[in-house]
Amino acid sequence: MLRPGGAQDAAQLPLWRARAPVPAPPDGCRPPARLGLACLLLLLLLTLPAPVDTSWWYIGALGARVICDNIPGLVSRQRQLCQRYPDIMRSVGEGAREWIRECQHQFRHHRWNCTTLDRDHTVFGRVMLRSSREAAFVYAISSAGVVHAITRACSQGELSVCSCDPYTRGRHRDQRGDFDWGGCSDNIHYGVRFAKAFVDAKEKRLKDARALMNLHNNRCGRTAVRRFLKLECKCHGVSGSCTLRTCWRALSDFRRTGDYLRRRYDGAVQVTATQDGANFTAARQGYRRATRTDLVYFDNSPDYCVLDKAAGSLGTAGRVCSKTSKGTDGCEIMCCGRGYDTTRVTRVTQCECKFHWCCAVRCKECRNTVDVHTCKAPKKAEWLDQT
Repeated sequence: MLRPGGAQDAAQLPLWRARAPVPAPPDGCRPPARLGLACLLLLLLLTLPAPVDTSWWYIGALGARVICDNIPGLVSRQRQLCQRYPDIMRSVGEGAREWIRECQHQFRHHRWNCTTLDRDHTVFGRVMLRSSREAAFVYAISSAGVVHAITRACSQGELSVCSCDPYTRGRHRDQRGDFDWGGCSDNIHYGVRFAKAFVDAKEKRLKDARALMNLHNNRCGRTAVRRFLKLECKCHGVSGSCTLRTCWRALSDFRRTGDYLRRRYDGAVQVTATQDGANFTAARQGYRRATRTDLVYFDNSPDYCVLDKAAGSLGTAGRVCSKTSKGTDGCEIMCCGRGYDTTRVTRVTQCECKFHWCCAVRCKECRNTVDVHTCKAPKKAEWLDQT
């Protein structure tokens, strides 16, 4: 997994998260006699970074042990839904694990690769405090993951409160002609409705610029799942003549949603909140306006090159890179120009597998020696500048 990293300065922090300037010590603290230590402690407290909020995302780490009162970071509305629908919470947890895997797949060749922190209630650490492209993507795909998981659970009969889509009934028509709705269409309506109520609950309480950004990206994630509903049909008639078709709507593989949101990430629009805090405007003159399908963000991302605890960046030291690639997985980009180390390793794989009657597959062991390239660590002085 990635070890992202990057520098951060106070000017790049979102305005609603930025720390106020450290005030000068009060007059009573100026004499360094007995109050010197007290003044020092006061200044340290004032300069400590703001704590990272916990999130419902941690449900994915709990597995089947979802106990609503023990989930940190839930607001009252989320806790109420959790207590009322414990079976849905299990689906939310499964969805959380699925979208985190998808996030890590999409960014596996990038400096930031959607790294999660073990036993950390914030899941991603301080990296989500910055209103960056990465935060926009995470909020969108997390919302999409909940929709996908609940919709699938409804259609598979795993939930008592929902089942197949009740609105797909009667006859309909597409480019191939008329068909009858039948089978079990995936209940996307219930999945979207519950995901909106649960995921958006915290942002609707906060009502600040960052909450507005999160709500927009949450909606982008929900609509992305709906975008990839597909029509599946079964033909009826003599010798499969398809004189009559029965069709139903089905979810596509979540990878399609992940690929789509990744493209939205690449084309994300930098915005600022309007004065009334109800909408967005382009961050700079000449920038295009964001549409409902665009991911939006406020702050430029750090470069994720070196360890930066304040930014939540883990750096790229030790990351595997490709010596020949010119892309983001290439050593030049991944290692931020620091160079790379090369280690020769021998890998053992199964090969020349043959099926033997009956019923076994037997393989040989093949040994292959390859060079593995890993990014060098930054020089010590450079690392200290970021911590």
